[in-house]
Amino acid sequence: MSMRELTFAQAIREALDEELARDERIFVLGEDVGAWGGVFRCTEGLFQKYGAERIIDTPLSEEGYIGLAVGAAMTGMHPVPELMFGDFITLAMDQIVNQAAKMRYMTGGQVQVPITIRVTMGGGRSSGGQHSQSWHAWMAHVPGLKVVVPSTPYDAKGLLKTALREPNPVVFFEDKVMYSKIKGPVPEEEYTIPFGKADVKREGKDVSLIAISRMVHPTLAAAEKLAAEGISAEVIDPRTLTPLDEETLIKSVAKTGGAVIIDEGYNHFGTTAELAATIAYGAFDFLDAPIERLGAMDVPIPFSPQLEFATIPDEAAIILAVHRILDGRRR
Repeated sequence: MSMRELTFAQAIREALDEELARDERIFVLGEDVGAWGGVFRCTEGLFQKYGAERIIDTPLSEEGYIGLAVGAAMTGMHPVPELMFGDFITLAMDQIVNQAAKMRYMTGGQVQVPITIRVTMGGGRSSGGQHSQSWHAWMAHVPGLKVVVPSTPYDAKGLLKTALREPNPVVFFEDKVMYSKIKGPVPEEEYTIPFGKADVKREGKDVSLIAISRMVHPTLAAAEKLAAEGISAEVIDPRTLTPLDEETLIKSVAKTGGAVIIDEGYNHFGTTAELAATIAYGAFDFLDAPIERLGAMDVPIPFSPQLEFATIPDEAAIILAVHRILDGRRR
């Protein structure tokens, strides 16, 4: 494959562009997604190319345009609503959780809801407690929703193209810090990435580091520093939470005997807890030390940069967690 380097935002835009051209049922809607090109520039140029009937600016009413999108999906369209800040998913919980997620089941398969809801997540931008939260665990808790959490431009494009061909509702989480800061190789050729297939970002034998979304990047950096100490860390990116590739997680921990789970969402009742339970059930006999869980501190996310970064897992916290596991083995 011929590769070129794209930012995370460029990969998202390219996937949207290709799928809009492929399928006339697809349309994008949200706040400032049209002529402005989106607050994070993910839809830049699409309004000029596809027009106001397929790239639609909406009022500031998440419950309104998400509800409209659910109705459009039920009639055969494939809407792609964008939630500018994922925190505002709370305003559309009934439309997503009680309608989109359940309609196919409640109609015995007679009604499908092909909708891809693009949602931002994550802190690190000094946006305060109402614009920095990560609600992927909420959505993964709901039967009927598929939840995607890509970490690289390659994964973002391939998984979004899969979502846009999916007959069921998908909630697609994009960490907003990655839009311009994370770059990586993306094929020029057509490709998709299947849901439910984790990616081993780095192979290792001493400990398994399982990281979600943007947390993959400090985890890879931590693994590099651990390698300098003679510690071989395997880094796994689940890529989708529902469906979840349990087999790859369990196989890795069975090999290494230790696990650290890193997420930007809250620890309590969150993704780290669910993945820890999956590992404990499937690889209990192979664990040499308790599973370590690193999530956001259980406080509203501060506005102050110094305080905000103190609430988010980083390289140092990951390295300390690995040492706790290794120290536990030596006792």
